[in-house]
Amino acid sequence: MSGAPEPGGAAGGADATEPADGIRVPAASAARSETVAAAVAQAARTRRYGSWYVAEHRFRVMRSYAQTVLFTAIGNPIVYLYAMGVGLATLVDGNLGADAVNGVSYLAFLAPALLASSAISVASEEFTYPIMLGFKWNPVFFGMNASSIQPRQIINGIVISVAARMLLTCAIYYAFMLLFGAVPGPLGFVAVFVALLTGLAFGAVLMGYTATLTNDTGQLAMVQRFVILPMTLFSGTFFPLDVLPGYLQWIGWISPLWHGTELSRVFAYGMAEPIWLSLVHVVYLVVLLAAGWIWARRLTLRRLNI
Repeated sequence: MSGAPEPGGAAGGADATEPADGIRVPAASAARSETVAAAVAQAARTRRYGSWYVAEHRFRVMRSYAQTVLFTAIGNPIVYLYAMGVGLATLVDGNLGADAVNGVSYLAFLAPALLASSAISVASEEFTYPIMLGFKWNPVFFGMNASSIQPRQIINGIVISVAARMLLTCAIYYAFMLLFGAVPGPLGFVAVFVALLTGLAFGAVLMGYTATLTNDTGQLAMVQRFVILPMTLFSGTFFPLDVLPGYLQWIGWISPLWHGTELSRVFAYGMAEPIWLSLVHVVYLVVLLAAGWIWARRLTLRRLNI
């Protein structure tokens, strides 16, 4: 019939495509194949950069309380350095002289400890309730795990985001230390990275512990009261550890804050210390960081894939 479409005519071209090899493929199938290929490529990209996607998510969450982050990052060094490092230091230096502690002023002695404590403070905020939030209160971790993101990447992304906030906080703190004249040594800037390592070492273990919790019945508040507070008081923060009685000094020896503080003082004002002890500080902090990180990754894998 004259009205019938010819093979390969307009009607056939609307429903099929003909590649170079001569095999005709329906247009709908070709479009579906392209969609599947794009999805596979996106999944592969997510698997490759999943940790950074999680970090980006955490950065976007931090934007909701960015004012608090900046206020504490700026306000804490002003308050603590002035109240403890200037106010109290005036009394200490007035009674003991300008070289009151370890041959330096009390302000120079105290400032590196406050810097390390600021990193511990960030760790206590970001490695506790946000972890509970992701597992229980707003279980976004399960949603991430349902995609191409792997459980280990979730933990990696959290560590990356917290490290960024911690580095910013420590850098601002160090700037105020310079402003107050609390860094007499030329290598004082290294104390910023020591504080970062200190905060991550403590925070990784804290993150692992938080990952074990299925309900918050006050455990995290008890960590703040019975772990972080005593660690701050008995880690050589406000006075040398050796002035404490022997039965209390062990608290400092196992405290990441003491190891970080002592190492920070080496760089901040050249505190005399055997090289082997400085290496012990570094190794202890690195081991804590690695152990806590691995522990948290394994717990996350177990909880998300049950």
